[in-house]
Amino acid sequence: MSDKPSVLFVCVHNAGRSQMAAAWLTHLAGDRVEVRSAGSDPGDAVNPAVVEAMAEAGIDISAETPKILTADAVKESDVCVTMGCGDACPVFPGKRYLDWTLDDPAGQGVEAVRPIRDEIRKRVEGLIARIAPEPETAA
Repeated sequence: MSDKPSVLFVCVHNAGRSQMAAAWLTHLAGDRVEVRSAGSDPGDAVNPAVVEAMAEAGIDISAETPKILTADAVKESDVCVTMGCGDACPVFPGKRYLDWTLDDPAGQGVEAVRPIRDEIRKRVEGLIARIAPEPETAA
């Protein structure tokens, strides 16, 4: 078992919000956090407007693929974040469950995805501050 916190982002199709959240957490926290994302009914591919919006922020998620949500993924995570999409995670004792209500980027152009991307970044930054803050450096 790792001593670093692990986070699972869940959205029905695992093609938009949860992919952006996982990418932001990986990008901003680096190896301080284990990151997973999944969905109960995964799509065929990550939303192209989401890929484009993240590329604009310097993050390439073009190789990511939607993954199926499993009970094991929840068990292996310290924090489970649903993305306001009505998806439910299996509930296990000792886990933290959060629900972030966010607009759905499905069927939207990149202009509509940008504010969702930016809101997810803010929420991920807040999550990092709570579960994996930057280590203090000795002066």
